[in-house]
Amino acid sequence: MAADVDQRGTDGGSRSAPQDELRAPGAGSWMSRGTWSLLLVAAVPLLAFGIRSYQDAQLARRHEESVRTLGPEGVLLFSSLDSDQDCFLSPEEFRPIAQRLTGVTAPADPEEDLVHDPDGETLMVEAHMQPLLLDSMTKSRDGFLGVSHSSLSGLRSWRSPAVPSSSFPASRFRAFLPPGSGLAVGDTWWLIPSELSVFTGYLPNNRYHPPPPRGKEVLIHALLSMLHPRPFVKSRFAPQGAVACLRAASDAYYDIVFRIHAEFQLNEVPDFPFWFTPGQFTGNIVLSRDASHVRHFHLYVPNDRSLNVDMEWLYGASESSNMEVDIGYLPQMELRSSGPSLPSVITDERGDVVDVRDAAEPVHFVFEDIVWSAELSRQEAARRLELALYPFKKVSYLPFSQAFQRAEAEKKLVHSILLWGALDDQSCSGRTLRETVLESSPVLTLLNQSFISSWSLVRELEGLQADEQNPALAEKAGLHLADYTFPVEMMVALPNGTILHHINANVFLDQTAMRPEDEASFSFSAGFEDPSTSTYIRFLREGLERARLDSRS
Repeated sequence: MAADVDQRGTDGGSRSAPQDELRAPGAGSWMSRGTWSLLLVAAVPLLAFGIRSYQDAQLARRHEESVRTLGPEGVLLFSSLDSDQDCFLSPEEFRPIAQRLTGVTAPADPEEDLVHDPDGETLMVEAHMQPLLLDSMTKSRDGFLGVSHSSLSGLRSWRSPAVPSSSFPASRFRAFLPPGSGLAVGDTWWLIPSELSVFTGYLPNNRYHPPPPRGKEVLIHALLSMLHPRPFVKSRFAPQGAVACLRAASDAYYDIVFRIHAEFQLNEVPDFPFWFTPGQFTGNIVLSRDASHVRHFHLYVPNDRSLNVDMEWLYGASESSNMEVDIGYLPQMELRSSGPSLPSVITDERGDVVDVRDAAEPVHFVFEDIVWSAELSRQEAARRLELALYPFKKVSYLPFSQAFQRAEAEKKLVHSILLWGALDDQSCSGRTLRETVLESSPVLTLLNQSFISSWSLVRELEGLQADEQNPALAEKAGLHLADYTFPVEMMVALPNGTILHHINANVFLDQTAMRPEDEASFSFSAGFEDPSTSTYIRFLREGLERARLDSRS
């Protein structure tokens, strides 16, 4: 054996060492383990694909069986209850039907199953509304041609609040209190967190009954039910939920401004679903720090814009059915306290307990003035709520006329977005745009550095274009409208209104969609750049380059 070893050593001096001698001890087993690891990694997506395909096939088979068994209208009702769309109804999903058939309401959520003091204070809340102006809808221009009467039945019949007035224990409004004691005036927090994003997609459209409210949703649901019996506290698309801001504080009281994104389902079976989505619910509440007393409560849909409600309705029994979309104007929808919350019992000057409800004469209450130790303006509180809901608002978006004045003063270009619905509320037609590219850091940086930003409603620019008292502004509005294509147009303009560059949102989304050939060449090692962000950056920089060339000519 020694001679064999020596012989190999001698030969090794005149040639390369065999591959086995270059390998570290245990390398063979390492290679084997590596091969198996690669095979396992490759097998995981194949296995997942196989499982998903099997599940999809099973789901399709169940859907076919349900159509044969129930018929189209029955499937519509069933799918409206089947929130997870698995073709099975859980007890939780069946609850709305059980409550309707039996008239028995399920037990309250434990988080809201609080013991309210029967002698505690009570707040009277009144509901007011004026119905949506049908002639404000786009479809009204051609007499609602092609729109079935049944589609709008729920909208046409909704003329007044479901419950004109209702009383609430003041302690129920503790749902609005800040979490903990560490928040300062100006801080924001989520009352009802949003569970959706551009990555999670939207909630189903083919539903009639809202899911049972939980936690703080219970109070919001009860309040909105005064307006219509089927409120959905969480909207189908992001940002959903409710956010609050501590506007002012004293030793004993808070003034809290809030914003809620909720919607209503106006139709019932056999009519197809009709979604009524106000741009936002906002308002404020002034209450004691222990929620034993509510001084003021107001919730309303802002009516300061020409259009403030988005409406969507289905023309079929499935989620993939055709959908119509329109927008309109709602003059009034609000809930307001009739006065401060009042106690049920009081102690008179003799020490006797008096039940106010049984008093022979009306009892008049006098409340102390509230002196705030710290506060900020209502406008600033609203801005902070917007920023919590919409990160793209890290860029200031000025009104149309102000944007061009500012651009002239700062020698910048105008980044303008023209659309049917407001960009910063739930009536928006540019949801995908604001949830992706407009909130990306590179775009935010470039907009803040080189542009003055603005967004405008088409209807508002049409009004400006017709304004003979301001011809300069009318000309700018006309230039925008001339380059507008439904539903959203992004533009780069000079301070004088000249459009340097523009792109339609649908064209933009087509350009940034990842195609199969792109997916095949995708590699993490090469780094990842969001195609929508890079495309929008190129769009903005092209506008800057055209402005530079224009200044030379």
